[in-house]
Amino acid sequence: MKIAIAQVESASDKKKNLKKAALYAEKAKRDGANFVVFPEGFMANTSLSNLKPADVAEPIDGNFIKELSNIAKSNQIYIVCGVFETNPRDSSSCYNVAVVINKRGETVYSYRKTHLFDAFTSKESDRFLTGSEPPEVIETEYGKIGLLICYEIRFPELTRRLALQKADVVIVPTAWVAGNMKEYHWNTLLKARAIENTLYIVGAGQIGNNNAGNSMIVDPMGVVKANAGEIESLIIANIDSKRTISVREKLPSLSNRNPGLY
Repeated sequence: MKIAIAQVESASDKKKNLKKAALYAEKAKRDGANFVVFPEGFMANTSLSNLKPADVAEPIDGNFIKELSNIAKSNQIYIVCGVFETNPRDSSSCYNVAVVINKRGETVYSYRKTHLFDAFTSKESDRFLTGSEPPEVIETEYGKIGLLICYEIRFPELTRRLALQKADVVIVPTAWVAGNMKEYHWNTLLKARAIENTLYIVGAGQIGNNNAGNSMIVDPMGVVKANAGEIESLIIANIDSKRTISVREKLPSLSNRNPGLY
């Protein structure tokens, strides 16, 4: 399985973002990727306008995802992307969501963020509703995929739950806000989640809009296989099941667990 990260800056105009998605999906396919991952909130940037996420949110079967589906289908590639989903009961609120679209253009999974970023002076719960269902592993023809969104990488229970469901890789669309120690935390947390669960972690970050970028793909031993730094770019790495098996033979921490103690 080859996964590409499109480390990009999201515009406030959804049409511009869709054009960018088409360009990066095409490039990822040319480079041999089976998946291309876009950051958290890629649908539209509302940080530099008077808009709220709820103002630009759409249902999962709305136009933005339909257009992403067309891009996935035309390029025969999976797309993982951060979007804002409308609340069917109240249009003034919405969910922060990651969707998985298969290469046939079908939305096979959507995950509503369950741990909102109420930290470092931010209060995401002022803008979003909290998801009520934990992330689940989805099976694809290339392997088993788990999803988290941004801040949730700080909660080891979530990644461990996905690891115990036999995820081969956990994908984390992100808009990681820059700041004192924040980039250090990001680097450390991605590696820690990979090492303690002996699986691949794919952290796809936004740039611009005070976001740190630094997207990376980390293998089960904590080795960084690809890193995008601070610029808009596409990075790609192979998710190698043989590497996972080899690491788990050396480091059988999952099988050495003693759940009766905790």
